[in-house]
Amino acid sequence: MKHIAVIGAGTMGNGIAHTFAQNGYKVNLIDIHNGALTKGIATITNNLDRMVLKNTISEAKKIETLSNITCSNTLKEGVKDAVLVIEAATENRDLKLDLFKQLDANCSKDTILATNTSSISITQIAAATVRPDKVIGMHFMNPVPIMPLVEIIKGYSTSHATVQTIMDVSKSLGKTPIEVKDYPGFVANRILMPMINESIETLYNGVAGVQHIDTIMKLGMAHPMGPLQLADFIGLDVCLSILNVMYNGFKNPKYAPCPLLVNMVAAGRLGIKSGEGFYDYSISKKAEHIAQPFL
Repeated sequence: MKHIAVIGAGTMGNGIAHTFAQNGYKVNLIDIHNGALTKGIATITNNLDRMVLKNTISEAKKIETLSNITCSNTLKEGVKDAVLVIEAATENRDLKLDLFKQLDANCSKDTILATNTSSISITQIAAATVRPDKVIGMHFMNPVPIMPLVEIIKGYSTSHATVQTIMDVSKSLGKTPIEVKDYPGFVANRILMPMINESIETLYNGVAGVQHIDTIMKLGMAHPMGPLQLADFIGLDVCLSILNVMYNGFKNPKYAPCPLLVNMVAAGRLGIKSGEGFYDYSISKKAEHIAQPFL
C-alpha cells in the first residue's frame, strides 16, 4: 500500500499528505481549487524547511518527501491508482456522503476509503457506498506530522481486515492507532468538545477572561494549550459543527453549543483561519487577548 490519495488540501489534508509522503508513500493530493493546492504545498514545504532547520530531517529527505506528492483537481483522475483514499474535506455530512458516492464509483473495488471526520458517523458514510466493509474512520490530530495519535473508528460493517490494514498503515507512519466505536464525537471530541464548550460558557457568563481561563487550565491542569486557544486552533466553525453532531446524535442538552460560540461563528470570527477568534492573530502570530463575552 504505497499509492494513496488525500481529498482536501486544507490544514488536515496537507498535514496527512505530508506525513504519508515523508514515510515513503506516493501521495496524490486532490482539491477542486488550484489555490488550495498551491497553498497546501507551500505549507508542506514551509513545515519541511522548519524540520531541516531543527535537524529533524535532512535536506535530501525534504526533497524526497516533496517528490512523493503530486497534485490533482480532478477526483476521477486523482484516485484511479490509489489503494487507500483518505477524505479530509470540510466537516459537513452531506458533502462527505456525496464524496464517498463519487469515490465508490471511481476507485478500484479493492480500494479502502477512509475519512478523517472527527464526529460524523462512519456507518452513515459507509452506507453511501457499495463497499461498507472497506470504509473506516482515520481521525488524525492537528498538526498531523507531530501528533502521535490516530483514532481508528470501525463502522457497523467495517471488516476486521480493513481495521487491521489501517492499524498497520498508521504504525508505518510512526503513529499510535487506537480503535474506538462509532458514536457521535467518538472518544477524542466527545470528551474535548464539552470541555471547550464549557470554557466558552464560563467566558460568556463573565466568570473570567480569555487569558485567565486558559492560564488556569494550563497551570492547574497541565494542559499544553488553554481550551479557548485550542478552539481557535481547531477552528470555531469546526467546534460548532462537532457539537451540533453530538447534540443531534445524543439528544442531550449538555452538548448544546454555547450562544457565544454560535454568534462568533456567525460573525466570521473562526480563530486562526480568519485571523480573529478568542485571540487576535491579524497583526502577529503571537496571540493577544481581545475577546469579551457577548452579553
